[in-house]
Amino acid sequence: MIFKAVGDSRPYPDHGLVTAKDWSNVPPRVVQLGELITTKSTLDLRGLLADDSTFFGDLFPHCVEWEGQLYLEDGLHRALRAALQQRPVLHARVLVLS
Repeated sequence: MIFKAVGDSRPYPDHGLVTAKDWSNVPPRVVQLGELITTKSTLDLRGLLADDSTFFGDLFPHCVEWEGQLYLEDGLHRALRAALQQRPVLHARVLVLS
């Protein structure tokens, strides 16, 4: 299994970070793909397979750490690309909520 679990919602409270600029103050760190719980259960293959899929937006996926779990909020296509390239980790911005 690539991820710890596949979810389809955000179980944590709203954190108010919306744009890439909002997330830019959150430092990236290395995360294990096997520790991530997705917040989306579907992916548009056009986003995954596009040559410029990592060109627009933030370079790093966005994760939220809440109640000891690590949720992948944005960047599912980047995480799947890493898995397809047999990389067990990726750099992501991780917002820690208390």
